[in-house]
Amino acid sequence: MRAAIFTEPGGTPTLQEVEHTPLQGNEVLVRIAGVGICHTDLTGLNGNVPLPMPAVLGHEGAGVVEEVGSEVTHLAPGDHVVLTFDTCGDCAACNGGHPAYCVLSGPLNYFGTRLDGTTTMVQGGREIHGNWFGQSSWGTHAIASARNTVRVDKDAPLHLLGPLGCGLLTGAGTVMNVLRPQPGQSIGFWGIGTVGLAGLMAARAANCETIVAVDLSDDRLALARELGATHTFNPSSTKDVVWEILEATGGLDFTMEAVGLGSVVREALMSLRSPGVCATVGLQALDNDITIDQGHLLMGRTLTGVIEGDSDPHQLIPHLIDMWRDGRFPFDRLVTEYPLDRLEDALKDFHASKVIKPILIPSDSSH
Repeated sequence: MRAAIFTEPGGTPTLQEVEHTPLQGNEVLVRIAGVGICHTDLTGLNGNVPLPMPAVLGHEGAGVVEEVGSEVTHLAPGDHVVLTFDTCGDCAACNGGHPAYCVLSGPLNYFGTRLDGTTTMVQGGREIHGNWFGQSSWGTHAIASARNTVRVDKDAPLHLLGPLGCGLLTGAGTVMNVLRPQPGQSIGFWGIGTVGLAGLMAARAANCETIVAVDLSDDRLALARELGATHTFNPSSTKDVVWEILEATGGLDFTMEAVGLGSVVREALMSLRSPGVCATVGLQALDNDITIDQGHLLMGRTLTGVIEGDSDPHQLIPHLIDMWRDGRFPFDRLVTEYPLDRLEDALKDFHASKVIKPILIPSDSSH
């Protein structure tokens, strides 16, 4: 198998031959058909999370099961699957329907090894740290646990489905599971990338009457209008975007920001009517101080943080595919495909905001 290995913060991953270590009882080996690039991958590349190196990133993989461990009963070779974040399946959060807040989320998704300290990949005598979000799928194959492997119907476009495991799940899940707007209510989105547009499409599917999109890119705002936004604002071309939103809408019932900058969180919060709820989902770094107006918050407003859309992927991913079939969640419009060996080009285009959701296709994949 080949995997994109990087060895230092800020370094460029390079495709290299590696071997996977023997499957443990609850693991599966998946041949990757397509894998997305997500902003969280960039935090790993930049060294903003404690991932040991050399390492392999990638956490929006989709592919075909090739092998299963001895304890796996609900998956079989040949199954089409989407890989998502890993969980323990046993803690209070997992048992309570909130697996995104699993007590073992850190060790299972960010530490680069299995819980027993072993790695899923080696290169000769050198350990290669995988297990990024329980998969490390920037490569031709990935090892995942049965817990974070979601079986999907074989008639769906498998090579495009990987982002349903994170970026699309986060945006849509935040709207559908946390904010839960009712028909006729209003909502706004800051940051019109994969997460913001996934939330926007979910809001349209929920029949929100007023849908606001805020971004610095006029091209992305144009796409937001095509996908359901009723109002768009570019902060670079207005003196006070909050005032303009309040003037146009009277204040929003809900907002979601997918940037993570303190200034953006404040804009999204200040654009709420009272009462109202703002969800912050953008990640700049694990330590990220922001300031808000407590007096404004006291007037019945809520600021909440959301990881992975507070979703159960085994329920939400198949549902989003059904919505795609019905034309209510056209996520394929966000995608640009790249061969896996053009990872460096895909990363450059993603950094430069030339594309919304790059998907890497291994050369031995067919679709």
